[in-house]
Amino acid sequence: MSLAQPVRLGRCSAPSRVLFGPHETNLGRDRGISDRHVAYYAARAAGGAGVLVTETASVHDSDWPYERAPLASDCGPGWAAVAEACRPHGTVVLAGLGHSGSQGSSAFSQRVLWAPSRVADVASREMPMELEQPEIDALVGGFARAAGEVLRCGLHGVELNAGQFSLLRQFLSGLTNQRGDDYGTDRTRLLREVLAAVRDVVGDGVIGVRLSCDELAPWAGITPDEAVGIVEAIRDQADYIAVVRGSAMGTSATRPDLHTEPGFNAELCRTIRESAGGTPVVLQGSVVDPGRAQQALDDGVADLVEMTRAQIADPDLVVKTRAGTPVRPCVLCNQKCSVRDNRNPLVTCIGNPTAGHETESDPVPVEIRSPGREPVVVVGGGPAGLEAARVLALRGRSVEVVERAERLGGMVPTAAEVAGRGRLLDLIGWWESEVRRLGVAVRLGVEAAPEDLAGREVVVATGSAPGPWGFKVDGGVVLDVVEALRGETPEGPVVVHDPVGDFVGVGVAELLAARGVETAIVTQDQVVGTQLALTGDLADANARLQRAGVALEKRSLLREVRADHVVLEDVHTAETRERPASAVVHCGHRLPDQQLEGRPIGDCVAPRTIHEAVLEGRRIAGGLR
Repeated sequence: MSLAQPVRLGRCSAPSRVLFGPHETNLGRDRGISDRHVAYYAARAAGGAGVLVTETASVHDSDWPYERAPLASDCGPGWAAVAEACRPHGTVVLAGLGHSGSQGSSAFSQRVLWAPSRVADVASREMPMELEQPEIDALVGGFARAAGEVLRCGLHGVELNAGQFSLLRQFLSGLTNQRGDDYGTDRTRLLREVLAAVRDVVGDGVIGVRLSCDELAPWAGITPDEAVGIVEAIRDQADYIAVVRGSAMGTSATRPDLHTEPGFNAELCRTIRESAGGTPVVLQGSVVDPGRAQQALDDGVADLVEMTRAQIADPDLVVKTRAGTPVRPCVLCNQKCSVRDNRNPLVTCIGNPTAGHETESDPVPVEIRSPGREPVVVVGGGPAGLEAARVLALRGRSVEVVERAERLGGMVPTAAEVAGRGRLLDLIGWWESEVRRLGVAVRLGVEAAPEDLAGREVVVATGSAPGPWGFKVDGGVVLDVVEALRGETPEGPVVVHDPVGDFVGVGVAELLAARGVETAIVTQDQVVGTQLALTGDLADANARLQRAGVALEKRSLLREVRADHVVLEDVHTAETRERPASAVVHCGHRLPDQQLEGRPIGDCVAPRTIHEAVLEGRRIAGGLR
């Protein structure tokens, strides 16, 4: 089996074995499928996706899990537009259908949540209602009506969600299904009824099932052994089964960040495939590298591979794989593609800011080189400078990158030293190969002087410098985070000062503890690393810190650093206390390093993340014709 070759699903032939899975995008208008959705999906179909599943739509209006969540009864025109846009590429397009049940939200609907039993959701703590037969009948009917509309709109079929954020999974699980009737004694009954109702409507259309095969809660949840029984009960009713893991008790487990190794569901998927009776099985689980995906097929782990985040990062993944062209890497950071939060951000990617913005004008057209024009000088070889150089070269401009360090990447190689974030280097490797392939002149170890740049077209991407400390130093040792990561490890005890609450402070504390240094982390927040809630790593990060023996100094301000200790102040009571410390690593905000004239981009405008740097590099290149 080749990743880029066709595969049969029911009556349909998909052009590749790569699946673009359902995920929250916030691209919707009201609760429908918008023009943004259409362009987003069409780009992945054009890039070779074999199977594409649209964002999961609620099949009943009792379910409104997030503000822009699609509602099946409102999706008809959007589904039809997606079908039309993807048809020329041969992609098998399916509509994701589901109901979030007790994992939903009453904030928008102002209605009670539905559930198999009266078990409060572990995240929202909200108590749902236990479904009676009329509601169960309405749910089954909702799936059937939605599936009928999907076929009328020209899609090839549906994927039913019995995975994360799913009422169907809640009926399958002893964590949430404590009923004494037939739906409790045979927990597969509801899923089988839904499958039968949907099959009656779609006929020989494609039906996929997204199934949680390990809730990671063996005391009562679905285990791999129980999943085998579920699969045996439904395999003849489905055209494929997408194997996922996770439950309400571990939502991040379904799509974890870069701390979890890619392909984590491989053995689980292999077990399910062995019991699937020939029904195709899809491997899901942070698979972002085409080589690893092909290996899973070669090893008999799965029949198809879901590569959703990889295709957000590079919609042309399959086309490039066929051509042997390097694929823009996904680093699994979840920083911009995980959008289920109250800010309603649009889905995008730190390395590919076009993702989710396909309806806007393309900033990277290829133009004919204009002979005789002065080269654009890009000062700084970090993400902003490299992206600017890449896009300018694609536009036909001559480009020279001047970097004062001996390697490209700016702050990224340093950030990659932070515990668990080594994959960030993949992006730098791709950028470096691209700029060199495009003929960009790269000068390393060169400090650009103002006199050398006079009269030339200059893009300034010189990055950031250490920012203010905000605390008093009286004889103690304070290291900026960059100094700490690039130099020798300080001897303990070390205090990591984390006024930002993102991955930096947490990762530095983990790194020091792993090197055997007695470490404490200081934060003014109630929880360490509060910003990690946005990427799904908050609970896991705090667990890692505690397992590593890092002392958590929460609700605390760092006031003074002295020779052998620090002074902390409680944010609520203003009481002070001392903690031993031979050194402090400051992980606070940095300041722009802008000392040259030119068009500034990235951190030398305001230090932020890779995403903003790349976006500004692309925008500035679009303005230099």
